[in-house]
Amino acid sequence: MADFTDHITDKHAAFIEEQPMFFTATACATGRINLSPKGMDSFRVLGPNLCGYLDVTGSGNETAAHIKNDGRLTIMFNSFTRNALILRLYGKGRVVRPHHDGYDELAAKFPVLPGARQIILLDVESVQTSCGYGVPEMELTAERQTLKKWAEKKGDAITDYQHTNNTTSIDGFASGLMD
Repeated sequence: MADFTDHITDKHAAFIEEQPMFFTATACATGRINLSPKGMDSFRVLGPNLCGYLDVTGSGNETAAHIKNDGRLTIMFNSFTRNALILRLYGKGRVVRPHHDGYDELAAKFPVLPGARQIILLDVESVQTSCGYGVPEMELTAERQTLKKWAEKKGDAITDYQHTNNTTSIDGFASGLMD
């Protein structure tokens, strides 16, 4: 039922582009496993072995902390339509922040989102597809605007929020956000 490849095919890329949400999973050798849902049209396939998403300010910064301290990253896409499919991307993550070389060129490939703090890249080592027959069919009714409105309202104070809430993980791992 599962198929593996060592890169993102055109068919995979087309499937990914159709999905309104995805999930990221990371972990360190100790501590919690992090699993986060993402959306807002923030994901891009950048090549057969490179993809990434524009990461916006949230309550924590677990993914960046785990990448800094371990590197492993899995991203999963899931079809909720009649055509069932699950697609997982496995590899090593990297974090590119606004003060890093190449950020502006990468950021131009993503939507402009208030509260953007970094781009999470995945160097893809393998791709797995599986049936997804146990996943329910659901319909997208709307994108939530809450996070965008929250970040817009914070304005420049979002940097203070990031200093307070996004520099370490729940388990105390440094996220590298202020490096």
